Amino acid sequence: MADIKYYDVILKPVITEKSMAGMGEKKYTFLVNPEANKSQIKEAVEKMFEGAKVKKVNTLNAPGKKKRRGMTVGRTPAIKKAYVTLTEDSKDIELFAGL
Repeated sequence: MADIKYYDVILKPVITEKSMAGMGEKKYTFLVNPEANKSQIKEAVEKMFEGAKVKKVNTLNAPGKKKRRGMTVGRTPAIKKAYVTLTEDSKDIELFAGL
C-alpha cells in the first residue's frame, strides 16, 4: 500500500439531498481514496478544515457496476464513501456554508 498524504485522502464532497439533510446533525459525506482507512480520513478532515473535531467515521465501499457497449463488457470504477460525524463543540465545515 502506498503512503497516502492527508491531502490525497479526500477527493470531493458528496452533495445530495440525503447528505444535505445530515449537515444539520453535523454529518458530512465525502468521496475518499479507496486505500484510505478511518484514521487517515479523520486526520485529513481535521487538518483540512480548521476547528473540525471528528467524533466518528463510517465508510462504505461500493464496487463498480457492470456496463455493456455492444458485446464488450466493462466496469465503472469502484468508489469509497466516508460519513464523517463531528463533535458538538466543533465548528461546521465551511465548504458547505453557501449551499
